[in-house]
Amino acid sequence: MPACLLGTLVGAALQLQQPVLWPWPVYGVLLALGGVAWLASGWCRAWVAHRSQAAGRRWRHVGALGFAACAGAMALFALCGLRAGAYASHALSPGLEGRDLRVTGVIAAMPQVNEAGVRLRLEIESALWQGTAVALPPLVDVSWYGDAALDMAQPADASRQPPTLRAGERWEMTVRLKAPHGARNPHGFDFELWMWEQGVQATGYVRTGANDAPPVRLASTWRHPVERARQAVRDAIVARLAGRAAVGEDGPARVAGVVVALVTGDQRAIDRADWDVFRATGVAHLMSISGLHITLFAWLAALVVRRLWCRSARLCLALPAPTAALLAGVLLAGLYALFSGWGVPAQRTVLMLATIAALQLSGRRWPWPQVWLLACAVVVAVDPWALWQAGFWLSFVAVAVLFATNNIAGSAYGISAKAHFYALLREQWVVTLALTPLTLLLFGQVSLVGFAANLLAIPWVTLVVTPLALAGVLWAPLWSLAAWAVQPLAVLLQWLAAWPLAVAFVPMAPLWAGVAAVVGGALLAMRVPWAVRALALPLLLPALWWQPARPVPGQFELLAADIGQGNAVLVRTATHALLYDAGPRFSRESDAGHRVLVPLLRALGERVDLLMLSHRDSDHTGGAAAVLAQQPQAALTGSIEAAHELQVLRPATPCVAGQRWDWDGVAFEVLHPAAGDGAGTARPALATHTNAASCVLRIATQGPAPAVALLAGDIEQVQEQALVAGAAPLAADVMLVPHHGSKTSSSAPFLDAVQPRTALVQAGYRNRFGHPAPEVLGRYQERQIRVVESARCGAATWRSAQPLQVRCEREAGQRYWQHHMAP
Repeated sequence: MPACLLGTLVGAALQLQQPVLWPWPVYGVLLALGGVAWLASGWCRAWVAHRSQAAGRRWRHVGALGFAACAGAMALFALCGLRAGAYASHALSPGLEGRDLRVTGVIAAMPQVNEAGVRLRLEIESALWQGTAVALPPLVDVSWYGDAALDMAQPADASRQPPTLRAGERWEMTVRLKAPHGARNPHGFDFELWMWEQGVQATGYVRTGANDAPPVRLASTWRHPVERARQAVRDAIVARLAGRAAVGEDGPARVAGVVVALVTGDQRAIDRADWDVFRATGVAHLMSISGLHITLFAWLAALVVRRLWCRSARLCLALPAPTAALLAGVLLAGLYALFSGWGVPAQRTVLMLATIAALQLSGRRWPWPQVWLLACAVVVAVDPWALWQAGFWLSFVAVAVLFATNNIAGSAYGISAKAHFYALLREQWVVTLALTPLTLLLFGQVSLVGFAANLLAIPWVTLVVTPLALAGVLWAPLWSLAAWAVQPLAVLLQWLAAWPLAVAFVPMAPLWAGVAAVVGGALLAMRVPWAVRALALPLLLPALWWQPARPVPGQFELLAADIGQGNAVLVRTATHALLYDAGPRFSRESDAGHRVLVPLLRALGERVDLLMLSHRDSDHTGGAAAVLAQQPQAALTGSIEAAHELQVLRPATPCVAGQRWDWDGVAFEVLHPAAGDGAGTARPALATHTNAASCVLRIATQGPAPAVALLAGDIEQVQEQALVAGAAPLAADVMLVPHHGSKTSSSAPFLDAVQPRTALVQAGYRNRFGHPAPEVLGRYQERQIRVVESARCGAATWRSAQPLQVRCEREAGQRYWQHHMAP
């Protein structure tokens, strides 16, 4: 059995490595071969039982283990492939992307309200395109924007926002859909896998224009009653706590999102600034429905049921109290997880609890490694893609460490209150030691105050805040008590997060170094002789001191990040770094800096020396504030006016043609704008047209055959002609396509002057501007210039030492669940 269980984990892990899915008959053959291998393992076990020769028994026993492992691996590999193929068959047809579709569907989850509008998850019942029925994925996510969504600088008008929407309602509306398409950056979040796991195969928005048929509410159905109850509870909490204007920012209104998250599992209710504090102090896992909450809820429920059950002799005769308590604990934990949204972490926890309960009820007493392996195998069999989720590894590694050390901790301190405190202290310390290397491997950061913060927060949130928040469902005033209970903890966490060394960031190490560090952390956590623990130090060093490879002196590297519709290019030399533009702002609460660039810079261990903002448009400056906050040493330059909001964070020097500097043998030169041509009080000529003021930066190696890169911002044909007429040194090996490939740029004379081998286009997938324009792509194709689009390539890496090669993140780490654009 252990060999088979281990094989299932290996089989699932191998199947998740597939770049494309195989035809279903191949998986059918593998499944049949898995059955044959299982029969062969049984034959080997039977042979061992009836033979007495030691050598033959040993080899047959090894054969039985091998066949059992192969059976588990092939069976789960095949089952995963068949499930993935069946799921992929419902994907959105590329021909329906961007079309106006009239759909009828039921709201399948409680709507998510934000400053731009409402996010809906629709269960599609029917769809029409130009009066013809079409097939859509069963589940889609759409946004219903308010009128202020397209102009984030203006406050939202409540009278023009979408109506109040509730789970279970049936609506008819016109939508435009596209396949789930997320950013692909080194060490970045896999949005497409996240959507795949949730069963969502299309995203889009509701059409509410003057020429569109208006959305119509058809009925309120009985479907999705749990989501309706969750929404009712969420709205009641918000109305009681956040709706009290007299409370103020530091009162219960400030922590209403935490109470909502603890009761309903709605993590989006928590403000982004609060999430930053929780992550910095290592307690983010406590501020929503986590495996810890569900496990403790199951334990408390079982304890209460057992004590009540023991009071009835008739009940005890019908069913023993321990059995009733075990069943009730698992059942109530499942109901709690269901009410909290049935998220992937909650599903894993309930499956693990149910597996262990079933093992106990069967009367088997397996050793803990086999119990742990069984729980892992059950979770992976139900959700194979959990292997790619950080929460899976954090939870199961923590459980394994506690399993391995629990018998020692329990016998070392006794049963008094003081002993329980010491046991809790040791368990928290053991888990911290074991999970710190894993956290570094998965996130590239670790909270240095996490041990102290969790030591106080775990019992307080688990035993005080969460019970009060849940009891508020029965008596609403308890929600106010829960909110007041969160406040002293929030003050403490903010104080800890403000420490200069509260969080340690290290570059993301390769997998081998991370695995070695995890093994080292486990050795440190185990109660073994110090001579054995000393072996952990060399295992930890590669991950702690890892430094990504940098260009050699005299060479440089470009990394065009995948940030949607906007520009953000990281230029690295041997010891310096320049960030050209900082990407767009997605909403008032989200931007490319916070979501993409800051995590990317931390993962690479990069210190930015200069942030150059080509011009003031929000798709180039949207993430600048987040980058500057994380990179306090970075200087700021660009074509932004003196009154720009970024000038408050960091004084900016204008970029002017003729500026030159040298980093590590690499020459940097600004080619545009000329003095008096840019935006700002000193250069008013082009202030009304910010694209014309874009900084154009030339980067070149030295020598007789230099490698050259040209970053052109959003200049248009007038500025291109001026550069050509002024005999600027435009020839380059790689060029950032001006204005994202707009039809107003990339003129023929300009392309003839630059003559790039490679052109990088940073534009969002199916963006509303149509970038890059077909006629512009035609001009590049006529000149046999390779065009690399971020929507197809993901993050693109170009190196001056290999000017003919471009590394695309989507191609380097391709998986079958990721979106593949048609040619």
